[in-house]
Amino acid sequence: MASIRELHHQLVTKERSAVEIATEAIDRVEQLEPKLRSFLCTTPTQALAQARSVDAKIAAGEDIPLLAGIPIALKDNMCTQGIATTCGSKILAGFVPPYESTVTQKLQDLGAVSLGKTNLDEFAMGSSTENSAYQVTANPWDLERVPGGSSGGSAAAVSGSECVVSLGSDTGGSIRQPAAFCGVVGLKPTYGLVSRFGLVAYASSLDQIGPFARTVEDAAILLEAIAGYDPKDSTSLKIEIPKYSQLLTPDLPKGLKIGVITETFGEGLDPQVAESVRQAIEHFRSLGAEVREISCPRFRYGLPTYYVIAPSEASANLARYDGVKYGFRAEADNLMSMYTQTRAAGFGAEVKRRIMLGTYALSAGYYDAYYLKAQKVRTLIKEDFEAAFSQVDILITPTAPTTAFKAGEKTADPLSMYLSDLMTIPVNLAGLPGISIPCGFDDKGMPIGLQLLSNVLREDLLLQVAHVYERSTEWHKRSPQI
Repeated sequence: MASIRELHHQLVTKERSAVEIATEAIDRVEQLEPKLRSFLCTTPTQALAQARSVDAKIAAGEDIPLLAGIPIALKDNMCTQGIATTCGSKILAGFVPPYESTVTQKLQDLGAVSLGKTNLDEFAMGSSTENSAYQVTANPWDLERVPGGSSGGSAAAVSGSECVVSLGSDTGGSIRQPAAFCGVVGLKPTYGLVSRFGLVAYASSLDQIGPFARTVEDAAILLEAIAGYDPKDSTSLKIEIPKYSQLLTPDLPKGLKIGVITETFGEGLDPQVAESVRQAIEHFRSLGAEVREISCPRFRYGLPTYYVIAPSEASANLARYDGVKYGFRAEADNLMSMYTQTRAAGFGAEVKRRIMLGTYALSAGYYDAYYLKAQKVRTLIKEDFEAAFSQVDILITPTAPTTAFKAGEKTADPLSMYLSDLMTIPVNLAGLPGISIPCGFDDKGMPIGLQLLSNVLREDLLLQVAHVYERSTEWHKRSPQI
């Protein structure tokens, strides 16, 4: 599928209409969904109506934004007025939000064409999109393998060219890890850069919405569209948003210093992943970057810290699903039974596991030993990053320890599954921006992801460095043959 700029040019020159582009995308989704299962629901009627509106503006001689008429997909944990939002959970079956999330409203205002809502691990809890209550999404590169998670549906939809770009959410790597598994670009912005209003909460101090795209430029265009201050979100940052896509140039900034986090190369890292990432590091050196090794000693504590903090916040956030206000309700003889039976039948195993972990960590007598200590370690992890960025401009790690694994391979071993986010979790704990870009393939033909990190609110630099790497390599040009 063409890029945003290419499609925009076709629209304004009247080479193609928005309806033609939307129809082509709708047909491709219909053709591929039996294999990929990226979408939980599709909205072809709405998409065509949005496309007709764009065509009417072009016919009237109006200027249209870059995203007008561009087919996009939305992770099904972002509220969409009049369209079901399930979070991949039975407990929200039948829930139709009465309001629009800030990010989806921004895209509507720009004329983007929404194709539907994509599959995810239930309440964004997982690393493979196997925890969805409705279906398991397949990886477009190998239909027997997972697309990663929790935003696996959004990643697979872009990778399989069902849409041009998509939105996901990232709590501990849920954009970057599936981007790596599916061979696309995935960006997790600085915490607070993108409004969370209308994003169904998992862990409120970690969640952040971000883009999936085939190219860094498309990700930059989508980030420009969704970023910005929102008075409806108390954690939203009141800053001016740069024109990220206009800052992309062919060369690395002069004197760029790149740090390789030594703690990310060790036990558990697939040798083929390690080799591809090391080749990418040497490529940056050949482009003129100064490369040095950097130690972030507390990086390895990110995983246990996350699995105290995130479940604790989830325990509080998911208390609202009780069968009273919305979604699924179990039939029961009394109120207490209705609560317990609704939650027992409505939540899946992984969600229950994390609620129990979080409730335990927050309970009397354990709060100081677990939750409070985890918050202190979180501060230490953040300090490690601050020390690193006092020496270098960009940090590099593998995005994930392995390439995409086969469906069912890790479902019986939650700890093994949790390790999939080993490289990405510390970034959320520190509130930093991170991007995953393709940097190679393993001997099974599965994509390998390279993670680049920058200091807070330096998405401009992050996107620029990722763009230069992408333009000087061929990895992003490969597409899965479905």
